[in-house]
Amino acid sequence: MGVAGCARFCSEREARGMLPAIILSSHTMGLGVIRALGQMGVPSVVFYHEKRDMGYVSKYVRERYYVPHPERDQEGFIAALLEYGPRYTGCPMFPTSDAALSAVSQHIDALKPYYKPGFTEWAITQLFLDKKRTYALAEQVGVPAPKTMIPQSVAEAEQFAEQIEFPCLVKPCQSHLYYAVFKRKMVQVQTKEQMLQAYLEATDAGLEVMLQEIIPGRDDCGANYNAYFWDGQPLVEFTAQKIRNGPPTFGSPRVVMSKAIPEIIEPGRKILQAMGFYGYTCTEFKRDPRDGVYKLMEVNGRHNLSTLLAVKCGINFPWLHYQHLVYGTLPQARDFRTGVYWVDVLRDVGYSVKSFRQERYSLSQYVRPYLRPHVSAVFSLRDPRPFIKRIRDWTWHKH
Repeated sequence: MGVAGCARFCSEREARGMLPAIILSSHTMGLGVIRALGQMGVPSVVFYHEKRDMGYVSKYVRERYYVPHPERDQEGFIAALLEYGPRYTGCPMFPTSDAALSAVSQHIDALKPYYKPGFTEWAITQLFLDKKRTYALAEQVGVPAPKTMIPQSVAEAEQFAEQIEFPCLVKPCQSHLYYAVFKRKMVQVQTKEQMLQAYLEATDAGLEVMLQEIIPGRDDCGANYNAYFWDGQPLVEFTAQKIRNGPPTFGSPRVVMSKAIPEIIEPGRKILQAMGFYGYTCTEFKRDPRDGVYKLMEVNGRHNLSTLLAVKCGINFPWLHYQHLVYGTLPQARDFRTGVYWVDVLRDVGYSVKSFRQERYSLSQYVRPYLRPHVSAVFSLRDPRPFIKRIRDWTWHKH
């Protein structure tokens, strides 16, 4: 773009009064951030690397760019961000996928002259993206977590198989890399032979995995500790209960409910303080019915899947984040509404039909989130295009 084009864009931006937010990736997580900021008058500029994303067609998106995939071509992805840097100087940047977060965190120094990073530097990011570092740190500071072993060889894997109870999980150290290869978050194994097979499949793909005990209990034993941290202190906190996952047990949430869960606040604070984390995070726990203790599952150092739930309940984390980055305004603690649901309608209906016998919920349990105050992950009459695109993509994929 020429000098005249840049000048015209900057003039228009100043006239509108709001710096656009730079959103990296725009599936469900990205769409939540786009809408949370859009309702406050902040337009978004989206850099997306998956055509199945639907957030980039939102009415709140001013411009969109299809860029190289941050895992398959990290150099090309960063080069694209740097190319547009002069056009968006001073704009806050929010990665909304682990793949994008990993890439920009490793290149934060190159991006800083143009963008205001809404993410941590690599020394901190590694602590939550690499689960073996997360669990090691949790053990150091006394945050309860599942029993975890990290084999460095087949011999060690066989040795650990004698120490861990089956069934157990073969779980990736870096979830986004594992999912990119196997299209699943982890695998449950019933025997030593299955465990070794899953271990070898992962190592053959160049991925490091852990053996981890399974925390029993239904999906509603899961909980989220959402917080905005600064200078080692939580400025705003929000907690929620997972209701249903897709797939059940080991999948990502498809229904979540806002709820006061005081038991996860102290361990959530402790692990984030140990990391030196700052900004927004969603830390996940699961209540172990064997001892009643919430165990740490993972830390997400980016805006999470159910971002719009906190917004619906009175805490707009993306807007608080934006104001801090752009205006230097520190977020302040506030109350939130409980008993509100976040529902990913397509996934919930699909998995409810598919997993009805496995889950054994009553009809009232299935429909309750739709009859109570709720917010949809994608569907919105005010912003219908993302949902329409998702339906089209889903239909095309099925055929």
